[in-house]
Amino acid sequence: MALDVTAIVLTYNEEIDLPACLDSLGFLGCRIVVVDSGSDDRTVEIAEKAGADVVHHEFESQAQQLNWALDNIPMDSEWLLRLDADERITPELADELAARLSRPAGGVTGFYVKRRVHFMGRWIRHGGYYPTWLLRVWKRGAARCEDRQMDEHMVLSEGEAAFLDHDIVEESGKGLLRWTEKHTRYAVREARAVLADSNGEGVESSPLGKPESRRRWLRDRVYGRAPLFLRAFLYFGYRYFIRLGFLDGRPGLVFHFLQGCWYRFQVDAFLLESRARERPRK
Repeated sequence: MALDVTAIVLTYNEEIDLPACLDSLGFLGCRIVVVDSGSDDRTVEIAEKAGADVVHHEFESQAQQLNWALDNIPMDSEWLLRLDADERITPELADELAARLSRPAGGVTGFYVKRRVHFMGRWIRHGGYYPTWLLRVWKRGAARCEDRQMDEHMVLSEGEAAFLDHDIVEESGKGLLRWTEKHTRYAVREARAVLADSNGEGVESSPLGKPESRRRWLRDRVYGRAPLFLRAFLYFGYRYFIRLGFLDGRPGLVFHFLQGCWYRFQVDAFLLESRARERPRK
């Protein structure tokens, strides 16, 4: 099949994960644009050999990188798709996209896709982590990424979104060390986003809104108002025991603790450090 779609993939040193990502996009037969931010491994070579168009741009944030691509790279397809380098579409999702994009319902300008995370070879089904709905497919010109340091989402400026039945799979082959290093960088960025305390014209925080609106409301109004550090342990307990994260086995224990507690604890530590620096010394 060949769909009227352009897939956008942001990269930086992704030689390990990028091949599977690009192979999965082969199911669509679509144009692929790789926006690279200075990789010094084989990322660019792999992308070019796969037939992708490679564009270079200095990285500022995920949101700014994506919006730069939307503003500066000529893309003539009717639909756009965003995929991270450690993600891939399933054959079932490719078939569904072929059917839905060729005959979209009236007024639909975007599609939510479920993200399925694999960690240490295990599908993380529990702990409230699946399904995570993300707006990843949209009509050209109908959406932009909200300008945030972390937890950025695509926001439709027109029309409405529908929900797809099949998944995007996230699974990195880089190992646990690279995973923890990445999440330490994420923790710094999230602390900065919290200190900036501005949503701009992005996702609305609402308990009755779209999936990302509900997640943001829970983060801002519930988690965000709990005491620093204690909330990281409470959140882990909620995910692991109440939302049955223990059913994900030993890989699930590692994942839910690191992502749900250790990572959140780091964010709070960076917040504490930043606020201490801002206070005048006595």
